[in-house]
Amino acid sequence: MRSRRTAVVAALLLGSLALAGCNGADKSSSDSAKSKPQSASKGTNPLQNPDGTKPGLAPVTDDADRKAGRDLIAKVKTADPGPKTGYDRDQFGPAWTDNVDGIPMGHNSCSTRDDMLARDGKKVEHKDGSQCVVTGMTIWDPYTGKNVDWSKQQASKIQIDHVMPLSYDWQQGASQWDKLKRVQIANDPLNLIPADGSQNASKGDSGPASWLPANTEVHCSYAIRWAQVSLKYQLPVTPADKKTMLSLCGG
Repeated sequence: MRSRRTAVVAALLLGSLALAGCNGADKSSSDSAKSKPQSASKGTNPLQNPDGTKPGLAPVTDDADRKAGRDLIAKVKTADPGPKTGYDRDQFGPAWTDNVDGIPMGHNSCSTRDDMLARDGKKVEHKDGSQCVVTGMTIWDPYTGKNVDWSKQQASKIQIDHVMPLSYDWQQGASQWDKLKRVQIANDPLNLIPADGSQNASKGDSGPASWLPANTEVHCSYAIRWAQVSLKYQLPVTPADKKTMLSLCGG
C-alpha cells in the first residue's frame, strides 16, 4: 500500500515539474519575443498612397500588388524625349516653395523640404520656436534600405529626390506647361522621396532604364511611383523606361 501511495506522489510530483518547465519555456519565449527589437518602418505601399501624403516607399512583394502595379504602369503613355533646350530649375519655381495651389501640403506655412522630412522621419526634432524647420530625425532610406540618423548639420546626407526628375519632365512635355503646373510637380508629395544624398546625386535626370535605387527591394515600388506621377500629370515616359518599369514588377 505504501509503495502504491509513493508511486502516486511521485507521479504527481513529476507532473508538476513538467508543467512548471512548460510554463517556464513559455515565459522565456514570451520574454524573448518582447525583447526582440522591432523592425524599422519601411514606409507605405505606393498603391495605398496615391496622393503621396503617407510616409516613405515600402517594398511591394505581394503577387496581387505586383500585378496591380503592372496594370497601373500599363496605362502610362510613351514618347521619345524632346530637347533639353531652355530647361532651368527656375522654370519650376523657387526651390521648395510653399506658395503653390492644388497639391497636398501647399500653403501650410512650411517649406516643401521640411514637409517631406517630417512626413517620412521618426523622432522628428524642430528648430526652437518653429513648428516647421526640421533639425533632426531618424529615417528609413528606401534607396539604400538603411536607417539613417540625420541632423541639419549634415543636411546633404538626406536629400529630397524628384522621382520624375524635373529636366526629364521638361523633355517629356513640361516645357509646354504653364508655370503653375510646373511648380506643382516640383513640390507635389507624390513626386518627392527623402533619400540618401549620394543616391540622389548619381541619379541625376535618369529614368528607370538608366538608373535604379541600390536597394532592389523597392524597385517595383519605385516603378509604381513613377507611374503614379506620370498618370497624374499626363507625362509620357520613354519606351525604354516603360519596359523597365513593367519588368521591375514582374512583367
